[in-house]
Amino acid sequence: MTIKKVVLITGGARGIGRAVALRLAEPETAVIITHRDPASAGAAETLALLKDRAGAAEAQVWAAEDAKAAAENIEAAADRFGRLDVLVNNAGLARDNLSVRLSDEDWREVLSANLFSAFNCARFAARVMMRRRWGRIINLSSVVAYTGNVGQANYSASKAGLLGLTRTLALELAPRNITVNAVAPGWIETDMTAGLPEKVRAAFLERTPLGRPGTAEDVAGAVAFLASEGAAYITGQTLHVNGGLYM
Repeated sequence: MTIKKVVLITGGARGIGRAVALRLAEPETAVIITHRDPASAGAAETLALLKDRAGAAEAQVWAAEDAKAAAENIEAAADRFGRLDVLVNNAGLARDNLSVRLSDEDWREVLSANLFSAFNCARFAARVMMRRRWGRIINLSSVVAYTGNVGQANYSASKAGLLGLTRTLALELAPRNITVNAVAPGWIETDMTAGLPEKVRAAFLERTPLGRPGTAEDVAGAVAFLASEGAAYITGQTLHVNGGLYM
């Protein structure tokens, strides 16, 4: 089968990453997901689902903030398929605590996993995209980049940093017809939010005009739009998917 599009989603084993991978999967598209855990049952499940939908599917084990791994695997994918069209920087984690109690390690780990990882993958993906003068880079930010959130100084800072990175990359890569945008989800039902206290969930929903949590599929729809030809004249922007939580 001829592969006409190649998509790479970091952190694609579950949650939003999985939903994005499945949404972008088409018969002539190769979908590559990355994850950290070699024994991840989620990654195996996602890969099985992708094989029924995509022209080709791969699950690769490497950390998005690992410069050597990113460079080698992105270039190898481009060699294997002859192209890389879409990069979705979704990998990330949270290490929550009040600022006065937040450890140096938790600050650095979250900034590295959420912000440096996006820069790291984008710089290598951009080199491949520039050769063909076409590409889409989409960064997963968060509503807390705009509102802040108690106990999430590191997470909020990392997601706000993604917005500055998005705008700068958009300026730098526009001459090569590569768009760079961000998606900022609000409260989305995922494994990450499932572990938060019920009172936190209730507080978010009370502030959300649509009155319900979002789904991973809601976010995937926004990513799919920004990755499409229909978004060809959109770059440096943030698409909010939050039910009206932030306007």
